[in-house]
Amino acid sequence: MGETWRAVFGHDEPYPEQADGIETAIETAERGGFAVIEGACGTGKTMLALTAGIDRVRDPDSSFERVVVLTSVKQQLRQFEADVRTINDNLPDDWRPVSALTLVGKADVCPYSRERVGRIDESTVYDRCEGLRERTRNLTGSEGPTTAATLAADARQAQTGLLDSGGNASTGPDYLETAGEPTPYLPDTAEYGDTEYCPFYAQYLDDLPEDGDPVEAVPFDFADRGLLDTEDLVGLAAGHGTCPHSMLGALLPHVEVVIGNYYHAFDPRTVDSFTGALLDESTFVVCDEAHMLEPRVRDLVSDGVGDATLRDAESELTRVIQPVELDAESRDGALVRGELAESDVSLDELRETRAFVRDLREELDRRVRAHLDREHPAWRTAMDDLPDDEIPLRDPETPEPDAITEWAEGRYGDDVWVRAETVGAVVARVLNELEEEDRERAVPTVGRVLGAWYRADHARYFRAIDCSRTWNETEPADSWRRIYNARLSLHNCVPGDAIADRLGDFGGGVLMSATLEPLDVFRTVTGLDDLEDAGRPVVERTYGLTFSAENRASFAVDAPAFTHENRGAPGSASETRQVYVDAVAEVAGREGNVLVGMPNYAEAEWMAGELEARLDSPVLLDESSDDGATEALKAEFFGGGSKTLVTSLRGTLTEGVDYRGDRLHAAVVCGVPLVDTTRPRTRAVVTAYDRAFGSDGRGGRSGFETALTVPAVRKARQAVGRVIRGPDERGVRVLVDARYARDRWNGVREYFPEWERAEFQPVSPDMLPLGLDRFGYSSFCKSEHT
Repeated sequence: MGETWRAVFGHDEPYPEQADGIETAIETAERGGFAVIEGACGTGKTMLALTAGIDRVRDPDSSFERVVVLTSVKQQLRQFEADVRTINDNLPDDWRPVSALTLVGKADVCPYSRERVGRIDESTVYDRCEGLRERTRNLTGSEGPTTAATLAADARQAQTGLLDSGGNASTGPDYLETAGEPTPYLPDTAEYGDTEYCPFYAQYLDDLPEDGDPVEAVPFDFADRGLLDTEDLVGLAAGHGTCPHSMLGALLPHVEVVIGNYYHAFDPRTVDSFTGALLDESTFVVCDEAHMLEPRVRDLVSDGVGDATLRDAESELTRVIQPVELDAESRDGALVRGELAESDVSLDELRETRAFVRDLREELDRRVRAHLDREHPAWRTAMDDLPDDEIPLRDPETPEPDAITEWAEGRYGDDVWVRAETVGAVVARVLNELEEEDRERAVPTVGRVLGAWYRADHARYFRAIDCSRTWNETEPADSWRRIYNARLSLHNCVPGDAIADRLGDFGGGVLMSATLEPLDVFRTVTGLDDLEDAGRPVVERTYGLTFSAENRASFAVDAPAFTHENRGAPGSASETRQVYVDAVAEVAGREGNVLVGMPNYAEAEWMAGELEARLDSPVLLDESSDDGATEALKAEFFGGGSKTLVTSLRGTLTEGVDYRGDRLHAAVVCGVPLVDTTRPRTRAVVTAYDRAFGSDGRGGRSGFETALTVPAVRKARQAVGRVIRGPDERGVRVLVDARYARDRWNGVREYFPEWERAEFQPVSPDMLPLGLDRFGYSSFCKSEHT
């Protein structure tokens, strides 16, 4: 390509791997394909991908118009923002800045939600926003009593009326402020007569051209601003009195780089309502942290409906049916009859759907009670002891119709399934006419799930009742609903088709991570092989750590496999557990910050307790908690002085967290973090992968390998990859488990790339102290950490 990309590249000189990766990505995308890149931490993958994508967008002979970045980790989202700024700071003087935008949710941009006013907060913003928008449109539509210009002007003039009345004259106007900018409105929603509306949205509607591009409603110049982060966007939009979220949607098709989350491309509801315009052949896609693509998309393309939603749906159906049954000539009765006459849904269909939903909820109740009576006979008097639970609706290892489907087929025909989604949409529309309530309707959700439940096959989808613990004092003391939320879940076990279909919408791009190997498994489970068969080239690159090998020591400790059979339950005094405590204490007992990754949170709690009794330095325990607690824990760990942080390898502290500089000197991984293989859903996924990719399917590897072992090894590699982030950093990486050290029947060394297998040389537990001494671990930690 003549290396025109060097004008975009944000640094003086790329690493050789970056240059090769950029040119590979450019050439592959121009052929409509995808570059699959594994690059060790510090390879510069973020700058690599942005450079390749922006180069294509800026090339007048290329068909690409934008770059869409998808990542699952907030830390990486911030890194992409930083690299866009770096690119703009170093562009040639006669080049305009690269325009970019970060996608966030309504709660992050709505002025009322941000400032917790107007009866809108993070938990209510979606329902309140949709209700306020609809009422604003109703007021200003062709049948409405006023105009958007009048609504916006009235809201702006409310301050004048306030001052004229003397209500706030001594302190000045009480304007709503957000993102450091004053808005022209009071700190509450506005009213026209008795109807509440959103003045920010009214202003947007006033600015919106009748038949033009929504970008014409943007009241500020954005082309030369470079990156518009969330604070920039909110400050500019709200300061002008217009809706920040509407500005986000208007700008999306017109900026060169859009930075978002996987759900912006793979969640069907988000795509349909917001980001669909970005998903076409003119978009260069970057899938960051692509080792998470398969599990994240599996969750996004699965579906389900809860017991409470079924209850609400039945009530909503009754609310629409009753006016016609009680008094068809009343206002509400006439309204319902009119809406049904304009649709193809009959009153009898509403009644049949209501009966089906009511019976389905009773069947759900019966199955939960039967399961608890069977598995936990004393559950009514021991509710506090009930765990989260999963009730399979078929044998996980035998693809066949599930029990709910068989139950429904015995009582109802196909029509109620097939028509449920249409019925749900009509009922929601009628309810919005009958009553003004800012809440999401339950019937459309139930209709969507019932339709999907009916259509989905029984080999790639697994149906279950998922019971998650809660507490609801309004339920009877002997009811399971007091302690459980029960959900009918439709799990997509094999999301590769959904991934391939979505990737196929893009013109080309890059999928990258520090842990994609084995690449044949990654290509198979993400559907990339199918795309290649369809003529879309897939080109692989693997780049190892190029920083000086003298700066790191890597050990695979040949300890007994950390399996339940070998170690016993947490707290047991097994020889295996003692070996692991000794190995971790050997590393953590020296100077420096040490990250210890355990297979799950229960084992992390056990290890933290053992280390507290052995170490003189502080031991921090990460528990499954909210973002605030996690951020506080990170701050304490980074706050100076030697510490040991113990966490689960399936948590949030072993991926995407920046442990640069002297924040981390060593990482120790104990065991292979396989998920619970006894769970019905896990068994169903393994069975589905066996059928799709095993010896009888494509790929030739067992379902256990592709679904469980490979993702577990990637988790371990992510954790040890936190240590070395740059050419001047030094550190120790330790994998403790014979499966990392030896090629054996259950070994996992084959799932590491060749360069990493060579680095993690096996050592016996008693040789680990000698290896650490030879590397000079304590001395370099002490000099850096002080």
